[in-house]
Amino acid sequence: MRYSSIPSAQLVVQHCKAKKIKNIVISPGSRNAPLTIDFSEDPYFKCFSIVDERSAAFFALGIAQQLHEPVAVVCTSGSALLNYYPAVAEAFYSGIPLVVISADRPIYKIDVGDGQTIRQDNVFDRHIGYSANLKQDVSHAVQRVEKYKPEWLSQKVKESEQQSIKDYNDKELNTALNVALQVKLPVHINVPFEEPLYDTITEPTVKALIVPIQNKKEHDKVGLKGYADIWNASDKKMVLVGVNPPNAVEQKFLDALATDPSVIVMTETTSNLHHPNFFASIDSIVAPIEKSVEPKELFCKLQPQVLLTFGGLVVSKKIKAFLRDYTPEHHWHIDKLKAFNTFFSLTHHFKTDVNNFFGNLMKFTVPKKSDYFEYWNNKRLQYEAKRENYINEIEFSDMLAFDRILKSIPKNYQVQLANSSTVRYAQLFNLDPSLGIFCNRGTSGIDGSTSTAVGAAFYRATPTLLITGDISFFYDSNGLWNNYIRPDFRIIVINNDGGGIFRILPGQEETDNFATFFETAHDRNVEHLSTQFGFEYVVVNELTSLNDRLKDFYALSEKPKILEVHTPRFMNNKILLGYFDFISSR
Repeated sequence: MRYSSIPSAQLVVQHCKAKKIKNIVISPGSRNAPLTIDFSEDPYFKCFSIVDERSAAFFALGIAQQLHEPVAVVCTSGSALLNYYPAVAEAFYSGIPLVVISADRPIYKIDVGDGQTIRQDNVFDRHIGYSANLKQDVSHAVQRVEKYKPEWLSQKVKESEQQSIKDYNDKELNTALNVALQVKLPVHINVPFEEPLYDTITEPTVKALIVPIQNKKEHDKVGLKGYADIWNASDKKMVLVGVNPPNAVEQKFLDALATDPSVIVMTETTSNLHHPNFFASIDSIVAPIEKSVEPKELFCKLQPQVLLTFGGLVVSKKIKAFLRDYTPEHHWHIDKLKAFNTFFSLTHHFKTDVNNFFGNLMKFTVPKKSDYFEYWNNKRLQYEAKRENYINEIEFSDMLAFDRILKSIPKNYQVQLANSSTVRYAQLFNLDPSLGIFCNRGTSGIDGSTSTAVGAAFYRATPTLLITGDISFFYDSNGLWNNYIRPDFRIIVINNDGGGIFRILPGQEETDNFATFFETAHDRNVEHLSTQFGFEYVVVNELTSLNDRLKDFYALSEKPKILEVHTPRFMNNKILLGYFDFISSR
């Protein structure tokens, strides 16, 4: 086995191995050669080669999302590092431990006109859990160091200086990786290397000093009785759940919430929570109130005394607007690490696990007599009946396509949703409880949906389906430029010839400027990309052919598949907005 001759490269890899960071996504380059050598030579690591750094970072994020453990990305110096930023921001707001390791030029070559050189230290600044800026070894490339930084190599301090550098780098690496493991945030490790970069040795010259994680005890158990008293006294309690991994909450707690007359549980597709009494389409409850004759009276009737939230970020803009205008008396959030004050009403953050919280709270709580659930459940049943009637009446469109697609997905699939209109359409329908639903809701960007889905599928025991819009798909087409796509990977592209969501938002108008700069109208299709990346390709543009193609779309195949669904550009917004009018009518 070979090792890089550069001590800091050896240290980085030893620390990753000690902290059990096994998956390493490498974008080819020269400056990061010392890291690439050590990671790829050690059979402990599973190394992936992905050229496009933006895709590589989202691919790594997808793996980390599924394994719930840190995944490292490694790149060369210069602008390569900046391409990681979208995924770093997503990881920061989604609480995903992405470990960014960037090779850098020596500090004396920064801002002097050297190629592939930028100010890499602290480059992610406010979207990172920790930035570790390692020091350059003085025992490597001694002649170059003597030429450019002779003060680093005085005879009196040379040996002690290298030990001091090693001690500093150990400390920084321990801190960064422990943050990734314990706080579940992305971290950045910047490593300056002087040439030569490719020299190897057969035995490491340094041994990392590893500092283990200090496990913290959970708090918030004391005084829970007082919160239980508030819960028991309230006859209007709303539980709202954002992004949440499948099977994260014990069913007995969900059943208890679902059968309490004073509780309504509002979920989203990304919450991965299911019960016949849960409210799975939030906008279908709120929109009819907005359109009613007396919205204030109904909103006051829906306004909770206690709002209990857990999980990540929430998709529905309507529920955010409602809870900001009609604030609860108490808003409690459950999460071990953080609590966003999304509704500007947060009164307490329970820093604990959801199951631990409910296990302790429900020792003191009893169901409360109330008409809160019954009243709003009747509304829910009414809109669900109307939705079926509406679906049976509408023309072929985004909404009708989503209805058929979501009903067609085989059990136990992983479903990755792109952002924008894709994830919002999915909120309108009930999905099979066996499906695992994921979406990059940290920053809600369209930029890495395909890459994330490919990474998330790699270790998945069951097949993966990505549902995406045309703009998101074309934007992240480099997400298919790798050798790690499984034959059971499926993509459905809803192609409405542009950013159809902008036709739904207020302010849209039929002008050339709107079509060009907002909607980004186009006439492209997916066929050539499918051929280029080795996918089986099918296209449909009406309901009968969609139904027919879906029948064998999920069948076993030697290649992954793409189904492109063309929908009418000028019809989709009218049908979606008409849906809310239809379910709001008496």
